[in-house]
Amino acid sequence: MDTKICIGLRPSSKSNDEARACDFTEEDGTLGETFDIIAKSDLVMLLISDAAQAKMYPRILAAMKPGATLGLSHGFLLGVMASDGETFREDINVVLVAPKGMGPSVRRLYEQGKDVGGSGINASFAVHQDATGNATDIALGWSVALGSPFTFATTLEMEYRSDIFGERGILLGGVHGIVESLYRRYVKDGMSEEDAFKNTVECITGPITKTISTEGIKAVYEAVPDKAEFMKAYSASYMPCKDILYECYEEVQSTNEIRSVVMACERFDTFPMGKVGTSAMWKVGEKVRAERVEEDIPLNSFTAGVYCACMMAQIDTLREKGHSFSEVCNESVIEAVDSLNPYMHARGVAFMVDNCSYTARLGSRKWAPRFDYNLEQQAYVAVDQGAAVDEEIESKFLNNPAHIAIANCCALRPSVDISVKFGVGSARDVESADFKMGDKATADAK
Repeated sequence: MDTKICIGLRPSSKSNDEARACDFTEEDGTLGETFDIIAKSDLVMLLISDAAQAKMYPRILAAMKPGATLGLSHGFLLGVMASDGETFREDINVVLVAPKGMGPSVRRLYEQGKDVGGSGINASFAVHQDATGNATDIALGWSVALGSPFTFATTLEMEYRSDIFGERGILLGGVHGIVESLYRRYVKDGMSEEDAFKNTVECITGPITKTISTEGIKAVYEAVPDKAEFMKAYSASYMPCKDILYECYEEVQSTNEIRSVVMACERFDTFPMGKVGTSAMWKVGEKVRAERVEEDIPLNSFTAGVYCACMMAQIDTLREKGHSFSEVCNESVIEAVDSLNPYMHARGVAFMVDNCSYTARLGSRKWAPRFDYNLEQQAYVAVDQGAAVDEEIESKFLNNPAHIAIANCCALRPSVDISVKFGVGSARDVESADFKMGDKATADAK
C-alpha cells in the first residue's frame, strides 16, 4: 500500500522552500496550506511547537474529517486542553508516539539506522481515543517507521507528566544546576578553572554518562575511586534534589507548569528567551573541549554522587507517582545519557538545551537555578559541616529495584552512540540563533 505524505504550512513559512527542495510540491498536492492539508488527511501528525498547538488546536480539531487520526509526539496538548476544560472530538482517533530524545537525536539515530540495525531511539506510545478500532495499529506503525527499536505503552497524561517534568529535572535543568554549583565549589576550593570544568561537566558527560548508558547507575558507584566520598555527596544531595522534583512534578500534574509555558511564549515579543551557557565557566569549557583527551577525563567521586543522587531522586519520584519502570528509565536515564548529555559533551549546555522544544528550554531555564540553590545552600553545607551519611538513603540506593530495570535497558541499548554532527535544518547554532519561532540553523560539533 502506498502512503502519500503531505506537508501543511503557512504560506509565509520559510519551511516551504525546504519542503520543495525535498520534492514536496503544490502541483501534486503534497504541499499546501495547513488547514487544507489537515482537512484531507487520514493521519494528522501535529509536529508544530507547543505554543502553536496551544493557540491553534480548536481550529485543527475542527478541520479534521471524521474517522481521521490525530498523531501527537508528546502529551502537551492534553495538558493544555485539560487546563482549558476542553476534550477531543469523539469521532477521531487520538494517538501518541513520543521518541525519547530531541528532534535532532531522533533524526540522526534514524539515519545511522540505515547502516546499523537497531540504532534508532526508543519511543512510548499511547492510544487516547480509538474511534475506528485500529488506532493501536496506526500508532505502532508510526513508531516502527521512526526507527524505534523498542516501543513501550503509556497514556497521554502520564507521558506529558513524565516528559515535561523530566526535562526540568535531570535531563536538562537538574544537570545544568548541578554543574554550575559544583564548578563554583571546586574553584572556591582551589581547583583551576580548567580542572573544575573537567571534574564537573566533562566528568558527567564523559565517564559517568558512558558508564550509566552501558552498565547502569550502580556501576558508577562501583567505578569511582572513593566510594565514601561518593556516598557522602549522594546522601547530602538526595533530599534537596527530591524536594525540588516533587514540587516540579506536582506543578506539571496540576497543569500550572503548562500554563506557565503558554504565558511565557506570549511574552516573547517583549521578553525574548534569554541565552544560557554564556558565563565564564562555559568559556573555559570551549578551551577544555578543544584540548580534550577522552581517556584523561576524571571520574570525580563527589560529582558522581551528586549527579546520581539527582537521577535516583527523579526515578523514585516518578515511581512514587505511579509511573511504570519502562517510562521511568526512559525519562530519567536513557534520554539523559543516550540523547541529551552527548550534546553538552560536544558543545556545552546551550547546545543541549536549545536544541530542544520551547517547553523544555523554558523549563530548564526556570528550574536549573532551583537545583543550583538547593545544592549550594543545603547539600554542600551539610557536607562541609560533617553530616553523617544517612544509612537509609544509602541502603535504598544500593538496593533500589530500579537498578534491575536499568540493567535490562542497558542490555537493549542500541549498538551505536549518537553522532552530534548535523547538516542544515537539524541542530540549531545556539551561538547565533535569536530563538524566534520557526528559525533553523546549522551547527557542527566542535
